[in-house]
Amino acid sequence: MRTVLVTGLGGAGRSTVAAATALAGARGGARTLLISADAIPGFPTATEPTAVTDGLWSARIDSGAHFRSELLALQDQLSGVLDLLGGNRMDGEELTELPGSAELALLHSLRCAAQGDWSREGYDLLVVDLPPLREALALLALPEQLRRYLRRLLPQERQAARALRPMLAQLAGVPMPAQWLYEAAARRDAELAGVQALIEDRATTLRLVAEPGPAAEDALRTARTGLALHGLRTDALVANRVLPRHSSDPWFAALSAQQDKCLDHWHEERPTEAPLLRLPHLGRDPQDPGDYTGLVDDTPALAPDSREGGRAEDAWWIEEAGAPEGQDDAEGILVWCLRLPGAVKKDLQLVRRGSELLLTVGPFHRIVPLESALRRCAVSGAALTDGVLRVRFTPDPALWPRTG
Repeated sequence: MRTVLVTGLGGAGRSTVAAATALAGARGGARTLLISADAIPGFPTATEPTAVTDGLWSARIDSGAHFRSELLALQDQLSGVLDLLGGNRMDGEELTELPGSAELALLHSLRCAAQGDWSREGYDLLVVDLPPLREALALLALPEQLRRYLRRLLPQERQAARALRPMLAQLAGVPMPAQWLYEAAARRDAELAGVQALIEDRATTLRLVAEPGPAAEDALRTARTGLALHGLRTDALVANRVLPRHSSDPWFAALSAQQDKCLDHWHEERPTEAPLLRLPHLGRDPQDPGDYTGLVDDTPALAPDSREGGRAEDAWWIEEAGAPEGQDDAEGILVWCLRLPGAVKKDLQLVRRGSELLLTVGPFHRIVPLESALRRCAVSGAALTDGVLRVRFTPDPALWPRTG
């Protein structure tokens, strides 16, 4: 399944572009599903996939209903503990969603779409209307982060000692985690793994929406770094609400000239990156699917592309740099490389902790697990040149196996 994630700067018209992209996919013959947390004018508001036109379905995310369902299910699982403590159970009507529930509901919808829960026949194209860019990046990083938390707090290998829990509980004087907790964690991990696989799939790309202007230029420069850090690649930069040129009105002519200048800068800064699509200003808000038709001319390719780099599995790579000076018979230095276009040295922080690298670039943060070869090495230096971070790893004699 081809997946197009649509995000952009706040107020730039992300939902309009997502709807137009979905319609373009359906016109191209793809069975298309559009997922959005917001109601899109002219589209059904049902929370289950509902037909819009031939080949196109849409589903709206109801974060409140998802929150109540999840909390009631957890309450049932904890019924024994709650009864023991004399707790009073809550009804669904008295539950109001908490911050963060919208993100979890969207991840749940992605899992339903990816695993075919919403269609026995499946979809060819999935278009997802994401929150604004900063929130979208945090959301897309969430499955990887939550899985890491589960592995640290409830490691699966500890289940092998479940027969010893009663004895350990007596020795420690505290109750050991119940089996259902490990089982629940395993289910959550499997669900998150499905969403993470969808995000990291080579057939998944991100469509970035912005309205041309000075503020958008600065935000997009920062966004390039965040996208690269998380291994995401844009399939298109969509310049939305582009005004007509050569207007006789001086005020509109000045705005159009400002947009043209911004678009020229985008062309210069992104010569080898995703194409730039221009969407005209409609002069009003769309009201029905007909208003979105033809707005986006391109149809997202349905087959995974053979691009070089840009996804989580190939956003970083390892190079060999030869043996350290004076150690001709030693194993060579390994260089871990990561593309970070737009990054500057003063905003970059790098920390090695055990088998992980903790990377911070400006407002963006990611924890990257190291491959087995690098875990047996010590960090001996790092440099940021030509938009690529290179971290040097020297083999640790105490950990690196000797040959001969």
